[in-house]
Amino acid sequence: MSAIAFVLSLIVIAIAAVYLYRKLNPQGVLLLAGLAMLILALLLHIQPVVPAKPTGSVVFDLIKVVEETFITNFSRAGMMIMVIGGYVAFMNHIEATNALVHISMKPLGFFRRYPYLAATIAIPIGQMLFITTPSAAGLGLLLVASVYPVLINLGVSKLTALSVIAAATLFDQGPGSANTALAAELVGNTNVEYFIIHQLPLVIPTTLVVMTLFYLNNRYFDIKDKKRQKNVSTTQPELETLKYNVPLIFAILPVLPLILLIIFSPYVGLFDPPITLGTTGSMIFSLFVSLVFVICRMRSIRKTIDTLSSFWKGMGNVFASIITLIVASEIFSKGLISLGFIDLLVSYSTHMGLSGIAIAVVFALIIFSAAMLMGSGNAAFFSFGPLLPGVAGQLSLPVYSLVLPLQLAASMGRAASPIAGIIVAIALVAGVSPIELAKRNTLPLIGSIIFLIVYYFFIS
Repeated sequence: MSAIAFVLSLIVIAIAAVYLYRKLNPQGVLLLAGLAMLILALLLHIQPVVPAKPTGSVVFDLIKVVEETFITNFSRAGMMIMVIGGYVAFMNHIEATNALVHISMKPLGFFRRYPYLAATIAIPIGQMLFITTPSAAGLGLLLVASVYPVLINLGVSKLTALSVIAAATLFDQGPGSANTALAAELVGNTNVEYFIIHQLPLVIPTTLVVMTLFYLNNRYFDIKDKKRQKNVSTTQPELETLKYNVPLIFAILPVLPLILLIIFSPYVGLFDPPITLGTTGSMIFSLFVSLVFVICRMRSIRKTIDTLSSFWKGMGNVFASIITLIVASEIFSKGLISLGFIDLLVSYSTHMGLSGIAIAVVFALIIFSAAMLMGSGNAAFFSFGPLLPGVAGQLSLPVYSLVLPLQLAASMGRAASPIAGIIVAIALVAGVSPIELAKRNTLPLIGSIIFLIVYYFFIS
């Protein structure tokens, strides 16, 4: 039965891949593929997904799973992503983004000659911010509002700018990460101990390799696209032609949410007792501050209120394009898990007769691929994670020697997935195909995961 389930999973994945390649609506393809696998799991009595509140009917239970997935995503990250999307649209509407670009270009004028160096430097800066804002999609959209327009005006393509923003979220690290929390629990450390003792020594050298590979990859493909006169993106106007009809003080507004998150971060420790401010709260507060700026400039309540329409439209666009795709992707992931696809991959790997380190390497590659397929580093690692202490015991390896590389491999695989929340969110807000962005990231990520495996298991 397990072999049949594995084959059926592969067939559904292949069919979904074909339809996605033919550019059918990705939400519909992933939702139907996920439901198909849930139904197959139910018919084969493998791991049927049961809603938190069963309806008493098998058919309606499946509908309830979709409903609960919508609710959980909306309450967990959906609202935050929509608010960020609305704020990005509002910043563009009031031309605060243009003011930010104008201000930023003066001190960054040096990088006009070396735009790919500037783009590459954004990776470690974004990674540090990711520790304080442990939401890949949330941070990605914040960087699209602040860093992205600056990089575009320095001369890189849209795909390059989005590529390095995605690379800033490669490693789910820091005490606030859900994956870190699970990994620390499995290893028997606190979140902070795990971050300092295990994560940092591996993340730092891997980040240097990531920066090098993304620099070479982005530069190569941008030059190649220009030579073929088939640019996958268009750059924004040069600084001299960029219009900004607002006071330059407006430049602070796109980066205000980031500033607030850093100031009120528990890791900065500026306040005693600490003040807690989440991403959604920082965006809403920044919106009200922006309205004060707008009303002082326009001197009209009516016109100020009218500008809010761009915020609501931005939220609606994000829901229609991003939230629905994240929900469909999660249903697809649930289908894979319900058919036992991930468990079977683990089982087949452990019966190949390989050495402990070889199996650990295979697991790292499998979880990297699973994250690409499922579009979620959390889903991939949470599927594998609980199995690792037992597997490590069977292989006579320390638990952390399996947990650490697999935890990082899961978040790396997410950045190469066209259905990952971070990729979908930043690509669609910037008007780029998520598939093109995932393709741009794939080569440097493959090189990075190979380095991580070789460095961790054979060098360090």
